[in-house]
This record gives sequence, structure tokens and C-alpha cells, in this order.
Amino acid sequence: MTADREHALARQLADLRRARRQQSGLAAELIPADSDAGYRVAGLVADELGWEVRGWKIAAFKSEMQRQLRTTAPIWGRTYFVHESPARFEHARLCSPIPEVEFQVMLGADLPARRSAYVLGDIDAAVASMHPGIELAECRFVHDDAFPPLSAILADGAGSGTFIYGPAIENWRQRDIAGQEARLIADGVVRRRGTAGAALGNPLEPILWLANELSRLGLGMKAGQIVSTGTLTGMLATRPGQNWTADFGPLGQVEIGFD
Repeated sequence: MTADREHALARQLADLRRARRQQSGLAAELIPADSDAGYRVAGLVADELGWEVRGWKIAAFKSEMQRQLRTTAPIWGRTYFVHESPARFEHARLCSPIPEVEFQVMLGADLPARRSAYVLGDIDAAVASMHPGIELAECRFVHDDAFPPLSAILADGAGSGTFIYGPAIENWRQRDIAGQEARLIADGVVRRRGTAGAALGNPLEPILWLANELSRLGLGMKAGQIVSTGTLTGMLATRPGQNWTADFGPLGQVEIGFD
């Protein structure tokens, strides 16, 4: 894939984000050759948009989700929209939104690119707060028979959309974060259950992976950004009129609705 084609794809994806719309498939000559090319185009999309990067999403940290997303490694993307809970959205202005129950952290210190690898203690020290959250994932490609390969999804920010976060979890370092069950509830009906322990392990581990992956690419995270660490409950489609709750028990709740 030539540089001109990478820029053409970046402009196309930026236009889709600005217009809040999807398209079916992607011209073969615009499909990035591999994951590195996909991430490179995602950076060009960020340049085209000129929007503030409010956070970073992580997905597929463990093998089960990797199989669902057709990858052999975790994936990541930039996020531009962040809201506090409760939040409401116009369903028609979103691109097939999928609510994913996730622990989210607010960074209190930068995690810049550097030569030495980050260790878990570096990540712990950089976290200002941890929150119950929902990542409202979106994709600029319609999930049909023409759905493009993973490299194109990475170019689209790994399906990034919006973060919604609840109140900070008090004394989170002393709580059983990994063992706390989280439930995804739609209109009062429990649809999914999961734990960080099963889906991620320690929720700081995905952030450690991301810090080192970004550092390898000469990128970094900044204080004030939110990192969403990966779904605990999988992926479910939504429809207009629904109300969803991510219930983390004593650790808090996050609520969203679709008009």
C-alpha cells in the first residue's frame, strides 16, 4: 500500500467520522497490508481530524476475544469522545453502537515513549483513578458480507467510539477489582456477566501492554486521558429506545440510553 493510498484511506475514514456514517466494504487497493499499516493510517486519521485525543481503547487482551476479532494479539485505538454517566445518545447518529462493560482509568501522569520498557509499577504510579465504565464501540464499516479485514478496522481506530465513566472507585488498590462481577443490563434484563479476572487479569496489565506498544511506535499517553481496558462482557448490538446499565456491584454503575 503506497503512502498516497494510506492518505486516501485516512481521508475517507475521517470523512466518515465527521459525517457519523458507515459504508459497506472497502476498495481492495485501500486495505492496509498488515496491522502496522493499519495503525499508521489510524494516526493519519487523527491528523486529518485534528480532534483532541481524549483516551485510548484496548481490546482482545485474551485469546477468546482475539478469536472473535480475528487477531492474534491485543489491539488498540484512539478515542475522541468521553462522557460522565448517565449519558444519552441519538441512536441514528451512531455507527452500530455496541456497549462494552469495562474498567477505565484516568491517567494522572504522562506515559511517554521511551527506550526502557515500562513495568507494572510505572503504570500503577501513573493512574490517578479507576472507574466503572462503558465503551460505546462503533465501526465505520457495516458488518455485512463485504466487511473488510482487521487491518482496515485498526485503521478505523479499532472500532473506537465513546467512553462513558462512572464515579471513581474509592480505594481501588485495596479492592477486589479482578474478582468483582460486572453485569450488562438492558431495560432491566441482565444480558451478560463477566469479571476482569476472566477477561483481562489485572486491569493494569492491558495498560502496561499498551504503554509499551505505543512506546515502540514513538507514541505515548498523557495525563488526563482515559484508558478503557477491554470488555468484561463481550459485544451486543443495541436498538433505539433501549436503556443500558453496567453494574459493577459495590464498585458502582454506569448508565446510558438511546433515543
